[in-house]
Amino acid sequence: MASVSIPNTSHLLLSRSSSSRFTNGLSTLPLRKLSIFSSKIFPSNNRNTFASRPLQCVVADTDNAAVLTSRTASKNKSSFEIQMLTTWLLKQEQTGNIDAELTIVLSSISIACKQIASLVQRADISNLTGVQGAVNVQGEDQKKLDVVSNEVFSNCLRSSGRTGIIASEEEDVPVAVEESYSGNYIVVFDPLDGSSNIDAAVSTGSIFGIYSPNDECLADVDEADTLDLGEERCVVSVCQPGTNLLAAGYVMYSSSIILVLTLGKGVFMFTLDPLYGEFVLTKEEVRIPRSGKIYAFNEGNYLLWETRLQAYMDSLKEPDSTGKPYSARYIGSLVGDFHRTLLYGGIYGYPRDSKSKNGKLRLLYECAPMSFIVEQAGGKGSDGHRRILDIIPSEIHQRVPLFIGSVEEVEKVEKFLSEL
Repeated sequence: MASVSIPNTSHLLLSRSSSSRFTNGLSTLPLRKLSIFSSKIFPSNNRNTFASRPLQCVVADTDNAAVLTSRTASKNKSSFEIQMLTTWLLKQEQTGNIDAELTIVLSSISIACKQIASLVQRADISNLTGVQGAVNVQGEDQKKLDVVSNEVFSNCLRSSGRTGIIASEEEDVPVAVEESYSGNYIVVFDPLDGSSNIDAAVSTGSIFGIYSPNDECLADVDEADTLDLGEERCVVSVCQPGTNLLAAGYVMYSSSIILVLTLGKGVFMFTLDPLYGEFVLTKEEVRIPRSGKIYAFNEGNYLLWETRLQAYMDSLKEPDSTGKPYSARYIGSLVGDFHRTLLYGGIYGYPRDSKSKNGKLRLLYECAPMSFIVEQAGGKGSDGHRRILDIIPSEIHQRVPLFIGSVEEVEKVEKFLSEL
């Protein structure tokens, strides 16, 4: 019976055999049923005979292959492993940095900010631009989004069941949460900073600070009740120095929605991923440069400033040893200007002037939270003479001058202002 020859393909399975042994000619063997699991064939020096040896598949240079596999795994890990804000907060809770109650409060704030971000992006479409027609307690015209954002923020905090008192830029006095829903944390916030720029689609933001519980200052009132003088004084006692802050942060609504947060142990940055609808950790242990060549002041008020501040501003415009002066960058939104300063270094300032004796920024829910953040990042916040966090508010909407940013830049303006 005639036999049929087939090519010898053993060289395809055995990588350590020399390829030249199979390129000069093809070995033949009788046609029969082969199984790589049961056959024991191995080419010997004689191409027509076979040694009995287990069939093996050998990987060439296994050490390099292992390194390649490790690098691939590492690359895949960095590409696909992301950490959501919720996961990060739970880890902080597990390590004892915060408790479960504060985790819920911070999660509620993140939900409020996501809602506000959506409202800001759809402001023109939803007819939320322009003024509301009312004036807030500071005598400022309220934008439509000011009112809506305040309601969103307040509702999220109330529904969390973990806040006892909330104080907002848009409220005349702090509001005590109903007893059946109340917790102990005191939350102060500016629901929409920079809202005067909202119609021009300029960066805006939300600022918040969280203070420790104070059982002596929880007013037992219903929403429909009117606070008497004693209860009002009790609620107003939320005026605590920034050194008492447990957490502070801000969310910037811009080309990206960015949450910057500190729990008193470093500054962390999260970016809202539109794909997941969640804040994702994007920067850890943010540090502000010790100095910087950018300043953000409203120089339109130059002639209203005291002469020492004018002298400071003039010094920034003089070329340094490299022949370059400072660069001016001013958005008009505290969150936007501060965020750039935090990343690049420099100084942001809103000083007092002849019209605004104490400046225009509020201590409790703007200056103190931002100063807490910048100090955790290695920077400094000052009113020109003293540390912002050491100032005890005398009233909810108290205003103070603010100079905030890189340590060396803030100390420089303090030196000018202290000179006689």
